[in-house]
Amino acid sequence: MNAPWVRRALPALVLVLLAAAPFLLNGFRLRLLTEVLIFGLLAASLDLLVGYTGLTSLGHALGFGVSAYATGIVATRLIANASLTLLAGVAAAVLVSLVTGALAVRARGVYFLMLTLAFGQLAFSLADTWTPVTGGSNGLSLPVFQLVPGAEGGLLSGVVGFYYYTLVAFVLGYAALRRVVSSPFGLALVGIRENEARMRAVGYAVQGYKLAAYCTAGALAGYAGALYAQQQRFVSPGLAGFETSALALVMVIIGGRGTLVGPVLGAGVVLLLRDELSTRFEEWQLVLGVVFIAIVYFLPRGLAAALRQRRAVA
Repeated sequence: MNAPWVRRALPALVLVLLAAAPFLLNGFRLRLLTEVLIFGLLAASLDLLVGYTGLTSLGHALGFGVSAYATGIVATRLIANASLTLLAGVAAAVLVSLVTGALAVRARGVYFLMLTLAFGQLAFSLADTWTPVTGGSNGLSLPVFQLVPGAEGGLLSGVVGFYYYTLVAFVLGYAALRRVVSSPFGLALVGIRENEARMRAVGYAVQGYKLAAYCTAGALAGYAGALYAQQQRFVSPGLAGFETSALALVMVIIGGRGTLVGPVLGAGVVLLLRDELSTRFEEWQLVLGVVFIAIVYFLPRGLAAALRQRRAVA
């Protein structure tokens, strides 16, 4: 299993299986897999901060939620074109990330954590109270999105069509993140994580790199948020709140920090467990918490590290 050709062929095999999913899964499972891909992007974008830059955030849902609302507002008031609303959502997430990041990256450790949490809760409160724009606690119901302006129904109105649309978006987003972490910029982020003082001493603008990482992660979180709004056709204040941020962080921890693929695996495990346990147990949240504790205890480095170690032994 450790042969180089196996490692090279594995991503292609996974992509083939994902492409074949509509022929293997029913509509409900396919919709769940679509959600896994979207939250996989959210978790992978958070990993850029947590795993590569060493910045643990409890407000990463800020970009996710802001983008979802920007997508919804453009769709309901201007045009429900998938590409245009996606761009609007990402632009809104980048703008918010730039403003909040300029303040957040000046802090370190628990202070950075608390600042990001505060920004997320501010966005949640604003979405909950700005009823004329956001719909308040009732949220916003969105129309069916079209790839071609003016088209009725079309590809994105069905579960299968939207799945393939999301799959293409996921591959593009994941490839962009992979390119970032393997670039000199990504290597500099790892250096900052390992020894920030030394990186500053050799001439790196550490705060500038942190802000760039924060905005890049926010843009990818916004990308995922726009896709989620298009899939659900509904946005609510909780998308920007603590629960969504904590869920993304759990996905990163379970999947394995600093791997990108690990958080995607973590998203699949978390959402599948949530779905299965909620149908079998009345107190499913308690059971889910116990399962998470067990995973973290027995696999402290995450699923990705465990799978990599198993391949090395085989």
